[in-house]
Amino acid sequence: MIAARHLYQIVTSFLLGLLSLAGFTLEAQEEFIEPPSKRITAVPFSQLTGGIVILRARLDSFPDTLNFILDTGSSGISLDSSTVDYLGLVPTPTDRTIRGIAGIKKVSFLYDRQLHMPGITIDNLNFHINDYEILTAVYGERIDGIIGYSVFSRYIMKMDYDSMKVTFFTKGTFRYPKGGYLLKPSISQLVTQPLRVKDEKTIYSRFLYDMGAGLCLLLSREFVDDSALISKKRKRWVKEGEGLGGKIDMELTVMKEVRVGPYKFRNVPIFIFDDEFNVTSYPYMGGLLGNDILRRFNVILNYAKGDIYITPNTHFNDVFDYSYSGVELYLIGGRIVIGDIAKGSPAEACGLKEGDEVIAVNKNFSQNLNQYKIALQAPNEKIKIIVRRDGAMKDFEFKVKSIL
Repeated sequence: MIAARHLYQIVTSFLLGLLSLAGFTLEAQEEFIEPPSKRITAVPFSQLTGGIVILRARLDSFPDTLNFILDTGSSGISLDSSTVDYLGLVPTPTDRTIRGIAGIKKVSFLYDRQLHMPGITIDNLNFHINDYEILTAVYGERIDGIIGYSVFSRYIMKMDYDSMKVTFFTKGTFRYPKGGYLLKPSISQLVTQPLRVKDEKTIYSRFLYDMGAGLCLLLSREFVDDSALISKKRKRWVKEGEGLGGKIDMELTVMKEVRVGPYKFRNVPIFIFDDEFNVTSYPYMGGLLGNDILRRFNVILNYAKGDIYITPNTHFNDVFDYSYSGVELYLIGGRIVIGDIAKGSPAEACGLKEGDEVIAVNKNFSQNLNQYKIALQAPNEKIKIIVRRDGAMKDFEFKVKSIL
């Protein structure tokens, strides 16, 4: 009897110990279970040439609505220097520098600011200050700043190019929709995505995932030369590009294939540039992947998990821009003017000159820069331009070439 009672006590103690351990284990598991993500708000956006995304937001208590480019190629968040002056703000000088395709410069900061969009306020933002005059001139719409990693890292963000809305979610467990593909890039402050690119040969390399670049693919010349990727038979067209630091000369051509995850794009327009300021960190990266490809997917950016989930959208099969006119248009001082004219281009051959003020393109007198740029994206079509030069009106006509 005594032995049986002793055995009962041993078994009971053992079971209580197991239950206690199980309770501790369950408690520990509950402590580390991540809560589900919750939808915060959906904010409408607009698009400019090349797929550039514009979000509108207010800074602090200022009533003015500002235009921000949404840019995974930015490691922070920034404001235009003239916007800062207009708002009467005084930034703090620093020794920190930022680097772009056309230069490196020191920047000052505005610390601990708020950004307001419909349904969401983002606190404790440190804006660096930069001059975005060239971007305003290129897109014909005021660019007040760039939203980058400082915002992307705080939320799960869904970019829907069909509804033209970006939806903000809290961080947490998130169920991705069916019919897409999960990329697993390297995400620090910037996003680096492996791609397979093919022309003369097939190359696997890393590329900056850059929503703020209004192009398909930008390759460093060093990468192109060392890899012998591009066929020597490809004709290269001279073109001027714009980015952080100003303007830069590039070459435009076509690549046979670009593959993003399982999705293939054929005959892709690409730019080649001298990466003087090493923005691609070659040989770590070969270049950058821009939003003229990325906009063809609805995208979920989940920086906390290191995920980018892409689903082909209604723009997936949009035709690429194969046009070449050799003329750059800018909005300067409220006037649309002709910038760089490439040597040997159709624009040069017809007699257009840098500094000509554009009055109309193909009988379109709207003075809408975006519409004029779209008109110039018509390979093998004739373009009629009316300009003002030295106070006199002049007509010019040329045929847009195709790079394909």
